[in-house]
Amino acid sequence: MLRMETETGWWLITHPDHARLAGDFAAAWGNAAFCKPEPRARVLKGIARHDDGWAARDARPAITRDGKPSAFSVELVGKYSAFEEIDLEDYLAVRERAVATIAAEDAYAALLISMHTYSLLAEHADRSTIAPEKLPLLDRFLANQRNAQRELRSAIASDATMAPQGKMDQTIAEHFRLLQACDNLSLLSCVAYSRPANLLHPLPLSSGGASEVQVFPVGPRRFLLSPWPFSEPELTFCFPARRVEGRIFGSSADLTAAFSAAEAKTIAVTLTSQ
Repeated sequence: MLRMETETGWWLITHPDHARLAGDFAAAWGNAAFCKPEPRARVLKGIARHDDGWAARDARPAITRDGKPSAFSVELVGKYSAFEEIDLEDYLAVRERAVATIAAEDAYAALLISMHTYSLLAEHADRSTIAPEKLPLLDRFLANQRNAQRELRSAIASDATMAPQGKMDQTIAEHFRLLQACDNLSLLSCVAYSRPANLLHPLPLSSGGASEVQVFPVGPRRFLLSPWPFSEPELTFCFPARRVEGRIFGSSADLTAAFSAAEAKTIAVTLTSQ
């Protein structure tokens, strides 16, 4: 779950809906300066469905120790340190399911998701927020993801339907970075981030090389991107969210009831070049 604070409560956005928004960004990505992803359908599937494993968990949102919705929030942008608030075994099962679900359909998309998951947990996770006795569980998960990636790369290499360019390690790495960028932009949108940020990695340019993309908030859920990576000078994207009243909840059951009763509304985010 992701949460956006309101005057009297929270907007709650599910991980799958956040991922669909990331996929919408990726579908619009590319212009004279920035490369469009190719193989397009496989890359877009990986980005749009990288959080499918969260669907069941997000249907029954939980609370933190202080009673807030247990969710990615504006305070966690740029961090990965909330492990004291979640059950690690359950969390890793969700992440594993996200990879395995797509692997049954598309090895390329699944590889991007696994690379994303591995990066979060190996390069950005704050291990100090994980109980020491749980660390071997995390390390086994990471080892399993490395093994899965080797198998997925082997499947991609033997796929006669794919062009050789798409199978190259550099191309796969570029698409992983695009997933990271679109995921990050979606996170900023879903929590209404209000400070300058960047999209984590330099993204490939049509002329060769790569460029970092800066993000500047210029209004509520309105961001200026520089350099501009889309073909239209301004784009508006929509995503569903549910509004729950109350900042603190007595139990996870109370929050789940409020979430289930709330009607899904459409929220917009606008990206602009000026």
